Amino acid sequence: MSEQHAMQRESHGAPASVPTDRPVDAAALGTATGVDVARVEAAVREIVAALGGGPTLERTPERVAQAYSEFFAGIGVDPLAHLTDTVAVGPETGELVLQRDIEFRSMCEHHLLPFIGVVHVAYVPGERVVGLGKLARVVETIASRPQLQERLTEEIADALETGLDPRGVLVVVDAQHSCVSARGTRQAASTTVTMASRGELATAAHRAEVMALIGGIA
Repeated sequence: MSEQHAMQRESHGAPASVPTDRPVDAAALGTATGVDVARVEAAVREIVAALGGGPTLERTPERVAQAYSEFFAGIGVDPLAHLTDTVAVGPETGELVLQRDIEFRSMCEHHLLPFIGVVHVAYVPGERVVGLGKLARVVETIASRPQLQERLTEEIADALETGLDPRGVLVVVDAQHSCVSARGTRQAASTTVTMASRGELATAAHRAEVMALIGGIA
């Protein structure tokens, strides 16, 4: 069973990514990421022309294509591949594994604008656990696609449930959306929180315990 909850709260900032600006081999990037970078570059060239063009925008299509190859690097990648190298622990699993504040960035599929924030991942182990770095890899892979925050939350929970066979899973995502902060109502301080739970952590009492450990979610 799964349960979702969405709410709005105010925040004073979100993690930001560092842009890169260097020449890129579009064909090589397209092969590496599954993104047709040459088509992206051609499409952006049309957008630039529609905006009037100009010498300062000459390399913009190339830069955008490079950025898209990074933003969408998770297309066609199976997040379960990060959960294959597990450690069998039998009954000595402990009660809970909680990794807080996994930073991520994703692209909202409605406007192709970024949303940026943190993911908190908790699971009650079954008979095996996985390295903590692998949890961040799962988040990164699923986030690096055209996404909705609600679906991102559910897909992370699904991957952990399938890949680790735990007794329970809880995923909480807290993110700031550019499509809300930079356009429309322009709520620059607003963030969105979504939740997905499975198994033992789907009960209200267990969720409350984990949320208390996470802290900072109003």
